[in-house]
Parts: sequence; structure tokens; C-alpha cells
Amino acid sequence: MDVRETNRRVIEQFRAGGEVDGMHRDRLVLLTTTGRRSGEPRTVPMMFHRDGDRLLVVASNIGAPRHPDWYLNLVDDPRVTVELDGREFAAEALPLLGADYVRTWTELEKHYPFLADHAAKARQAKRVIPIVELSEED
Repeated sequence: MDVRETNRRVIEQFRAGGEVDGMHRDRLVLLTTTGRRSGEPRTVPMMFHRDGDRLLVVASNIGAPRHPDWYLNLVDDPRVTVELDGREFAAEALPLLGADYVRTWTELEKHYPFLADHAAKARQAKRVIPIVELSEED
């Protein structure tokens, strides 16, 4: 599977407002970060989770030993653009820390049991999977 081609197709279908082949449109968000090396905008589709008023994304990378590129980009520049529910807005990406992280991870695993497998794989590589809040800028 060509991930870039799949992402391109998903982004195109998402922006067109219709069905997204093989995915639940209502669980998708498009996140645009600034490439840490290129300085160019980089957009990726991903699953999101609502925690009260908070909009969260998880940098699981399917448990890979390395963080996904989009996460590394937002560590360098936390100003991002979010596309969700037919709107686009500027946001700040804030990784969760400490007790908030632990509580939120526990909740996420209840909703998405597959994350436990991702976490186990990441732990083998001594990587902790980040959870990021996308906080809309005023």
C-alpha cells in the first residue's frame, strides 16, 4: 500500500464532502503542519477523539519505533491548521503531560482497544505514544 497515495485520496474525498472510502468520515480530521525541514505545509488525515471540549489526536504511528513526521513537525512549530466538520481553523498543538496524559490514555484505550497493541509495540522501542490537544486559536 502506498501511504502517500492513500492519504492524497482520503484528503481529496474529505475536502469534497462525501464518503471517504474505507473510513468513518465523522472520525476524521485533516491536520496541516509545517514541514520541519522543508518549511512547506504538510497535510495528513487522521482519527480524532473528543474529550469534553478538547480535540485530541494520537501519534501512535501504529506502534512504530519512531514518532510520525506530523508529530515531529508540530514539536518544531505547534501552530497548525485543522479541517473538521466543514470548517478550517488555526490551532495550537499541545502534547499532554503527566497525570492528564495518564488519565487520557486510559480513556482512549477504553474507546479504542487497538491502541494497547500500538503502545506495546512502541514500548519495545522505548517510545511513549504522544497524545496532542488541538486547541483552537482565538
